[in-house]
Amino acid sequence: MRILFTIIALLMFAGSAEAAARSDLFPQPPEISPAVNFWTRVYTEINTGEGFIHDLRHLDVVYEVLKLPKNSSRKARSRAMEKAKDRYAKILRSLAKGKRSNLTAEAARVLALWPEGVSKKTLRNAARQLRFQQGQANKFRDGLIRSGAWMPHIRKTLAERGLPHEIAALPHVESSFNPEAASHAGAAGLWQFTRSTGRRFMRIDHVVDQRRDPYMSTIAAAQLLEQNYATLGHWPLAMTAYNHGVAGMRRAVRRLKTHRIDTIIERYRSRTFGFASRNFYPAFLAAVRVTDNANAYFGHLDHAIPVETTTVKVPEYLHVNTVGSVFDIDAATLKRYNPALKKPVWTGKKYVPRGFELRLPTSFLSGDPEIILANIPQDKRFVKQQRDRYHKVRRGDTLSTIATRYGIRLTELVGFNGLNRRKPIYPGQRIQLPGTDVPTRQITPITRQTIPDDGEYVVRRGDSIHRITQRFGVDEKTLLALNPMRNRHQLEIGQVLRLMPVVTDQPETVVVALAEPETLEPKAASPTMTITRLNEPRPQPQDVVEELDENVLAATQVTLSADPSDYTAAGDETIEVQARETLGHYADWLGVPTQRLRNLNHMGFGEHVVIGERLRLEFSRVDDETFEQRRLAYHQELQERFFDQYHIEGTDTHIVRRGESIWTMSREKYHVPVWLLRQYNPDLTLEQMHPGTLVKIPKLTRVTNGEAG
Repeated sequence: MRILFTIIALLMFAGSAEAAARSDLFPQPPEISPAVNFWTRVYTEINTGEGFIHDLRHLDVVYEVLKLPKNSSRKARSRAMEKAKDRYAKILRSLAKGKRSNLTAEAARVLALWPEGVSKKTLRNAARQLRFQQGQANKFRDGLIRSGAWMPHIRKTLAERGLPHEIAALPHVESSFNPEAASHAGAAGLWQFTRSTGRRFMRIDHVVDQRRDPYMSTIAAAQLLEQNYATLGHWPLAMTAYNHGVAGMRRAVRRLKTHRIDTIIERYRSRTFGFASRNFYPAFLAAVRVTDNANAYFGHLDHAIPVETTTVKVPEYLHVNTVGSVFDIDAATLKRYNPALKKPVWTGKKYVPRGFELRLPTSFLSGDPEIILANIPQDKRFVKQQRDRYHKVRRGDTLSTIATRYGIRLTELVGFNGLNRRKPIYPGQRIQLPGTDVPTRQITPITRQTIPDDGEYVVRRGDSIHRITQRFGVDEKTLLALNPMRNRHQLEIGQVLRLMPVVTDQPETVVVALAEPETLEPKAASPTMTITRLNEPRPQPQDVVEELDENVLAATQVTLSADPSDYTAAGDETIEVQARETLGHYADWLGVPTQRLRNLNHMGFGEHVVIGERLRLEFSRVDDETFEQRRLAYHQELQERFFDQYHIEGTDTHIVRRGESIWTMSREKYHVPVWLLRQYNPDLTLEQMHPGTLVKIPKLTRVTNGEAG
């Protein structure tokens, strides 16, 4: 008996030691415990048919569990939410006036949810901080069951990279372990990678999307989190960066001069550090808690059993029917184990690409899969992919006009290219055309029209800037100056455009810089023109976003979340210069002459900006948010164009030798763009390029026409 007690005591000590070690990696400060408890309740107490009406900032204040109308439209459910929030806002505004006696039972209940002596100001703010959070208990339970199929692979991947095993709970937060999950932000798969982030680690194109493969995306997630931790040095920050981005978390640490996650959650203010980013780490801790105690919350669950599989590299391009035939596997089974292959492969418009790692259930195999593939008849093997057809974007093109010209549905064109309708296309961009040979419809010729008396035009289906200027004989530069817009290549039906200036009592003079060509070299000051337009109200950011039928934490990832470069403007109106940026770019994004920026920074003519240095800007024409959006759009487009041509196949390590610089490594030795080199070495500066410095070099594989698919 004494021996048994000793063994139990040792096991308890070992468990305590393990818990202590884990708490060191993923601490839960008391300040964030209310948020962790809130998400635990979301994951275990309420299903998707109901939700909490709660305070945005104080997550321990939950006013009601609201049951949503069954089998109702999204609009009807939104009305029910708004009605409930309006009721509580009225009560809180009344309490904020100081009334504390002769309260109704409901008002007394609401007041009791707050600490004794709560201030009027807090209650006034609470009336504006009402939020609805949909329940996730049924999704979490289903996710626990599904997770069994991939958990051995996830844990093995994490262990091989020396990463904490708790990370295995992250897909509960992201997708409820649903490999088919997709968010309105374009994130997809078990780990909810956005396209821009995923392309750093996986193949994502019109034939293969490895985000949807639980095995491939798990390896990519481990690589991303490993890089996050290497950059930030603290797991709470690395986990939050999975949602908010490495650059955002580095900026938070720099501004607040702390690595404490509770301080950052409470005090950090940024337009992009909203509800989802503030709650990402607490939600992750809640997911770990629920996963570790699943039986206590959900009772006994029969987890999915992992299926033993084998992978084999496809040696040549093969029709999917050929693959199914030689392995005697039906298309549905083959598709279930190879979700990364996209629709064109399954419809026969594209071959299974050469080098693709085909996953096969071992129970179906009757021999060595490599030998089986090698015995495929020669006439069934192909040295090239089926040819793609492209449309090269010209000035004035829109996705709508391109789809119309080739007789393609707009949704098919967008989905085939992995595009976002809100994202601009640009002249010279190649748009792939699904399953077409020749144009079937031509664009209707444009007839010259007279400018309306009020000088305004309402955009119709098929319109573009180029077509409108032709129709009314308006100069394109003038039209764009009269209608400042973030995306000149995509108009919205019903949008009102001004075709001629308006004379006002108090006009605002705006200097618009004409765009300069993209270049690494310094340019002369941009030509300018002066126009007159009406003053416009500055858009106000919204912090509270209602989410129905979608996970808010996975749906609001920041643009270029894996890019550690800082694209924001600091409070002192300075920025850090990034690769592929010039004074001309800044002038264009700000709407000011290039020379004004030269004068502001005491720069001589011909002097160029230096990567990593800080530059002072002028925000007299646009606000910092608009500037940042334009800057991000430029870099996102730049990176998308690069990843259309290259895949990253791991990294090498380079030891800097005497005389080497970031430029020689980028341009002469490895032919890697400076911006990508800095992404893989976020703390690398020009001053650190001394002999012996270790630099990670991404290995690039060029995508040729024959292998693009």
